[in-house]
Order: sequence, then structure tokens, then C-alpha cells
Amino acid sequence: MSDKSNLTRRRLLAAAGAAPLALAAGRAFAQTAEGQPMPGNAALPEPMEARMGWAVVGLGSYALGQVIPEFPAARQSKLAAFVSGNPAKARELGGRYGVEHLYDYRTYDRMADNPAIDCVYIVLPVGLHAEYAIRALEAGKHVLCEKPMASTSAECEAMIAAAKANDRQLGIAYRVHFEPHNREALRRIRGGEIGAMRHIHCDHGFNASLQWPPHKWRLQKALGGGGSMYDVGIYGINTSLMMLDEQPVAVSAEYAYPSDDPRFTEVEGGIDWRMRMASGINVQGSSSYCYGPYAARQRYFGSDASIIMDPATTYYDNTLVMDGGGPRREIGAGNSREQFAAQLDGFSEAARANRPHLTPGEMGLRDIRLIEAMYRSADNGGAVIEL
Repeated sequence: MSDKSNLTRRRLLAAAGAAPLALAAGRAFAQTAEGQPMPGNAALPEPMEARMGWAVVGLGSYALGQVIPEFPAARQSKLAAFVSGNPAKARELGGRYGVEHLYDYRTYDRMADNPAIDCVYIVLPVGLHAEYAIRALEAGKHVLCEKPMASTSAECEAMIAAAKANDRQLGIAYRVHFEPHNREALRRIRGGEIGAMRHIHCDHGFNASLQWPPHKWRLQKALGGGGSMYDVGIYGINTSLMMLDEQPVAVSAEYAYPSDDPRFTEVEGGIDWRMRMASGINVQGSSSYCYGPYAARQRYFGSDASIIMDPATTYYDNTLVMDGGGPRREIGAGNSREQFAAQLDGFSEAARANRPHLTPGEMGLRDIRLIEAMYRSADNGGAVIEL
């Protein structure tokens, strides 16, 4: 582009200021202002009255810090109701976000009579997922359930059966599928930019504290469902399989945490695990409640190049680095926080059309079955479990 055609901001402002003088001097400009039709842009926000109404069930730290604050960024979804065992908290949040429909766990099933609620987001401890998801489905609502889907594969199967029996959609909140850097990694992998996939390695973990309530319930079997694999190791499983076009044929795992640690009387504190694919690719990872600082790493090794993501699955600051096929370079893909609103709108679209979500209940069941197999392997000293 030449200097003459490259108007700077200063030149544009100067031109704008001179326009009235030129017009006053005569017909110096032939252009006239003209209204334009509304663009056919599907990304435009829907009017509030047309959006899908959501009830958020469970007002803990994740709901308060991540889920609820991102509803204003959504384009097809809106807050319609809160469900909490703490009435004062529900009232305060209702006033803050303009939510008038408030329920507790005794009045939960009355949502069936509220047409303002289309979708229910289960943001409860894992041990409560199955019960409250099934009750919402039976109330005629579509359900997005936090990961992991449930404590056991039997509970997952019951949730899927309830969705089918009530002709409702059931999705699992694998937000990484909507996160810009992971979507960009998927695009590049499928586009052949790293060559043939050869190996995936991932590590996920943090140092769990008995003193912090959001960690404390994770260390209790009844609420947490299981140990670190249920909570953070599942990111490695699900995100790796997101990038592959095949499913595992075998898994193995070994426990890896201090045996005398008082935090781990009910659940394990760490696992080193492996998935073998039919093609010969291995996915290898670790999951831990003993890591400091927080770890959320994924690395994809291809025949021509690698993709390094460190961090890969956080709320705010994921990164993507291409290594090989040219200079090592970081790829900017967007704001990681976009994943929350994108996930809400993705499920709203699926619910409105009553079609399967990008991350359906069947995906959640698959991952719980893999985790159960890994625990069986660890219980047997790392024995390979054929699937």
C-alpha cells in the first residue's frame, strides 16, 4: 500500500475537520450518508427475550468466579434462576445479576413449572451430579453438567438414559473444546502442520489443601467421586482425545503420591497413566494433588513439528507454541476467558435444536470408564487393562 493511500489517524481527523469548510465553499464532495441494512451476522447477540434461560445449580467458588460472571459475554444465553442451599447468598446474587427465580434443594423440582428455564447447569460436587442432573432432566430441562460427569460409569449411564427418556440434551462441561488456543491447536493438528501424530504427553495437578473448602470436598470420596484423576487428570485424557481421531485400546496406571500423607485417606493423591491407541500412539500423563505450582501442560509430538501448551487448560492464560517447521514461535489465538461464554452458547444452540452437544454425555461416560480402568490397573500394580 502506498503512503498516499495509507491515511493516518491524524490525517483522517484533519480531513473530517475540513469537510464543513469544503462543503460551505461549494459542492466539493459528491458522497452522501446512507443507512445500511442489518448485516446477516450470526454472531450478533440475540435479544434478551429470545435467549435460552439458564438455572445455575450450586453457587460455589467455580460458579461465582468463572461461570456466572461470563453470562454477560454470551450471545444466546441468559441467567434465569439460581439454586442454592444458602438463601441469603441466592438473594444477594439474584439482586446483583437481576435473577428473580430462586430455588433451594427442597424446591428444586418446581423448576418443571417455570418456562423461563430452558437449561440447567450443574455446578455441584461430583458426588451430587447424577441425582440433580437426572431430576432436572425429568423436569423437562436440558442439562449441562460439570466434569467429571459422575462418580461411576453406572451413574453416567443413568444420566444418559434419563436424557433419552425425557427427550432432552445432556452435555458435559468440557470447556477446553471451546477455548481459543486449544481450538487453534486442533485446527493445526488436523491441518497436518505437525505431520503425523507420534506421541502426546500431559501433566495436570496442584497442591491440595485441607484448609480450603473447594479443595477439602475433593478429598472426600462421597463428594469428590475419586481422587486427582477425576478432578484434574481428566483434562489430560479428554483434551488429548480431542486431538486424536481414534480411541484407546488399552490403559495402564500406577499410584504416585506419598503413602503417609494424611490428605489421602479417602482418595488417591496422584497417578502416572498411559493410554495406548490402535495406531501405536501412546498418550502418557500424570495427575496429582501434590504438585506445586499448578500444572496444566499438554505437548503434541508430530513427525514434523510439536505443539507445546503450558498452560493448556486454565481459565485465563493458555498458550500455544509451535516448535519445528521453522522458528519456534508463540501463536496468539484469543482470550482464554472466551471459553465460558462459548460453551454456554454452544449448549444453548444444541438445546434449542434438541440435537447432541459438542461434548455430550456419551463423552463423559467414555472418560469415566477410562478412569475406572486406570484405577483397576493401579490397584494391580500397573497391569495393562485391555478395553
